[in-house]
Amino acid sequence: MSPLALLGLGLALGIRHASDPDHVVAVAAITARTRRLLPATLLGAIWGLGHSLTLFVVGGAIVAFNLVVPPRVGLALEFAVALALIVVGLLNLGRGHAHLHAQMTADVPMPKWRAFFVGTVHGLAGSAAVALLVLATVRDVGTALAYLLTFALGTLIGMALITTGMAAPLAMGAARWPRFATSLRVATGLLSVGFGLYLAWQIGFVDGLFGAHPTWDPH
Repeated sequence: MSPLALLGLGLALGIRHASDPDHVVAVAAITARTRRLLPATLLGAIWGLGHSLTLFVVGGAIVAFNLVVPPRVGLALEFAVALALIVVGLLNLGRGHAHLHAQMTADVPMPKWRAFFVGTVHGLAGSAAVALLVLATVRDVGTALAYLLTFALGTLIGMALITTGMAAPLAMGAARWPRFATSLRVATGLLSVGFGLYLAWQIGFVDGLFGAHPTWDPH
């Protein structure tokens, strides 16, 4: 495959990577805190920036120095994603009914630094897997780093597109039906917590993070 075709593939796969379930669940929970389209899109882009930056820096280090990622380390990075999903979901659910109602009736976006941090956690988990897959197919370090860069850029673009696509109809619904925003925030909070707990169980016990013989399949 020519270098140009390889970079095009990296961009396309990066855009597709943005649609992974854990990414969509996290961004849905993050953007559900605001009823406006542009702030929601900005939060999704900031999440994508954190993800892409970490993916390129950490993945690039693995590629450049041919680092070995032990299964337990790879699983631990993915377990951090599960914890991040649980925390983001709990933040949406709030602390008690009165506090929950007061916050949900207002347009209170998640702080940008928090969206960036959640993105970096997801990027850490993805960086090891993507870097190992690149090393398995591309031997030239420069080409591999260029591939990682286009992959990270594709993820950023894909997440901005996905966030805009989700936020537009949701913002319209929240503007038309005030209670819709409340229901949306509760639903995304429950989804984020539930999916995070599922991932934690899968990674911790099925894949063996907390066992004697962990098995990690980079994806």
